[in-house]
Amino acid sequence: MDDEFEEEETLDNALHCPNCEDFTAHEFLNEKPRGDGVDLLVKCQDCNHIYTVEFRRPPEVILSFILSDGAQSSHQKINVDKDEEFIVDDVFEHDEKIWRINQIQAKDKSYHKRLQAQEVDTINALRVDMIRLKLTCTVGERSYPDVLFVPYDTPFKAGSIFKHQSREWVIRAIHTGKGRTLKGTVVCQDIKRIYLHEPVDKKELEPKTPRERRQAWKEGRLGYNPNPIRPKPSEDKPNQQRHGRRNKKRRS
Repeated sequence: MDDEFEEEETLDNALHCPNCEDFTAHEFLNEKPRGDGVDLLVKCQDCNHIYTVEFRRPPEVILSFILSDGAQSSHQKINVDKDEEFIVDDVFEHDEKIWRINQIQAKDKSYHKRLQAQEVDTINALRVDMIRLKLTCTVGERSYPDVLFVPYDTPFKAGSIFKHQSREWVIRAIHTGKGRTLKGTVVCQDIKRIYLHEPVDKKELEPKTPRERRQAWKEGRLGYNPNPIRPKPSEDKPNQQRHGRRNKKRRS
């Protein structure tokens, strides 16, 4: 029985042979530098036709880039190939940094998600190897804004302990732009703001009265208690019971 699917053929050094009028495997016989490119002497492995292929670097154009690194932006001119295509959210390397395209403006001042270099007027890009995060730090009843620079893809977990400015904080909530989340992990590039609170002193959470201790057992904050001790009525509401008895005697 014949196979339902044909095996995919892989060609080494595939070029369009003018004699075969098809893409075929080739052997490179010789290479000579010519200007900003090379001339290659090649041989088609199907028909043995020998001919020269000229490889030339495409002409360049100078494009205007606005590169934003955190709160700082710079206007730079960069040489690119004339036939290069730019797409929103594509990343590129420049000045030993990684940038992501977030806006492409054409020469007619319209905006596009995809555009050829020769049609581009200005490209806006954000640095993505380092992310600038906005923070809201809360100490007691006082809150103040702050910023933090972290590497791309750094995760943050809501509810975890986080060290910032030589002190520990609790990540109370993470704002992703769609809303706040009080649990789960979010990578830094998807975060709009992180809310940091002072860690709560565990001693402040310890139950101080029989009633608070009983509630803590119910919530599991004191571990598993198979036989909780209920507080005596006199310990619960002593003043209310005494007043009640006195009132009954007076009425009689």
